[in-house]
Amino acid sequence: MRKKLLAMVVALFAAVTANAQFEEGKVYVGGSLTSFNMKYTGSEKFSIGTQAQAGYFVADDLMLLGQFNYDHSGKKEIADKFSVGVGGRYYIEQNGIYLGVNCKYVHAGKKFNDFMPGVEVGYAYFLNNSVTVEPAIYYDQSFKNHKDFSTIGLKIGVGIYLFNQ
Repeated sequence: MRKKLLAMVVALFAAVTANAQFEEGKVYVGGSLTSFNMKYTGSEKFSIGTQAQAGYFVADDLMLLGQFNYDHSGKKEIADKFSVGVGGRYYIEQNGIYLGVNCKYVHAGKKFNDFMPGVEVGYAYFLNNSVTVEPAIYYDQSFKNHKDFSTIGLKIGVGIYLFNQ
């Protein structure tokens, strides 16, 4: 009987805590390692990238965010790529999985500019009440050249969820 009661209390606490993580008015700041050969494109052999994000929960479970990316590859013509973008995430409270969409403007060198819409599926694993580890699988579609520049990959990030008071 005591074990059942303890299990119910733990489940209730977990449900209340999960609900509080993705509520309206929270601010999100995060960073990710986006490459380090954890992605595939038709034109790159080696790559390393980083991503910075900031977001705001406009409603419970729904976040709008902005992002900045930097990628470096071994390809001489397009060695350094910079991108800025906007997107959104929808969180499934019960398990921490999120579904994301975004659109980025990518610039590299003098001759490369591209708009890349993307999707991602990730998981927000909370280390405490506000800090997460966030692995995700993503796909970015290139409008310039699908074969060489569309990207599928894995990213590992850290996020901080703060109240905007």
